[in-house]
Amino acid sequence: MPTKKDDEKKPAAKKTVSKKPVKKAAPQKTPAKKPVVKKDISKKELVSKGQQRKLKIEEKFSGKYYLGVGKRKSAIALVRLYEKGKGKIFVNNAEFEKYFFGTLIESALAPLALSGKLKDFDITVKVEGGGISSQSDAVCHGISRALVEYDADLRPILKKAGLLTRDSRVKERKKPGLKRARRAPQWAKR
Repeated sequence: MPTKKDDEKKPAAKKTVSKKPVKKAAPQKTPAKKPVVKKDISKKELVSKGQQRKLKIEEKFSGKYYLGVGKRKSAIALVRLYEKGKGKIFVNNAEFEKYFFGTLIESALAPLALSGKLKDFDITVKVEGGGISSQSDAVCHGISRALVEYDADLRPILKKAGLLTRDSRVKERKKPGLKRARRAPQWAKR
């Protein structure tokens, strides 16, 4: 067993380090920048077909408009009524009859039919959230609000029909220990 004295006697091993010249990395050559040639590109070439359709619709509908925001469940509709229109309606950049169907069309246009202004406005709608039925109700609410902004004399008519009231019924949250909001697990006697 080595003692402390033995450790002191032994010289520490020298580490030999070879002194090789360290090569520095050569600087990387950056490629010469080519002059940028700007091409005259129209807006229509830069955007997708859906955005092109949107641009066409925005070009058609310009001028003064009345804004109304309608809501139903989780659907939100932003409605613009353009004055001196021909009765054209677009929902999310699609034609109205292609977006809604059946009774949803009638329920969405109820405020216009009630006030007798079906062909007086061009309408654009941006709607998101919810299902197709709640989107239709949100559009109805938004059109009603925009009509009141256009003419305050229409307010009593629309209010009496219940079109200005926001339908606040939404799906009730699920409760712990239950299957749904109120549905309890099936009870087994044995």
